[in-house]
Amino acid sequence: QVQLAESGGGSVEAGGSLGLSCAASGYSYSTYNRYSLYCMGWFRQAPGKEREEVARIDADGKIHYTDSVKGRFTVSRDNAKSTLYLQMNSLKPDDTAMYFCGAHAPAYCVDTVCHGCRAGVFPYWGQGTQVTVSS
Repeated sequence: QVQLAESGGGSVEAGGSLGLSCAASGYSYSTYNRYSLYCMGWFRQAPGKEREEVARIDADGKIHYTDSVKGRFTVSRDNAKSTLYLQMNSLKPDDTAMYFCGAHAPAYCVDTVCHGCRAGVFPYWGQGTQVTVSS
């Protein structure tokens, strides 16, 4: 069973920076269930709002950002450590939310290179870490 654990949240003033980490466990080293094959994403949910995808990095390294964080947030992954990162710079009060990491199977694989993210709700989630940005 895949398990995800976020860390690194906290409180910061507007314009500040925070770095989040998401440690994954429960993957195997088998050909078809390695951490490196999964697409990994960061999501956030503010009070009264729906959860939104913030950034995503696919197994092939392709990266996606929601428009509101482009140029300010950087997502990366270290497959050797089964860890996902989110560096957040120039934080704004609107970035205040609970941040979650999620994992999903890839959309398709060619040999051992996997691409995209399977459709549908991410099946694996961490418990979240709070980020609060004050003005």
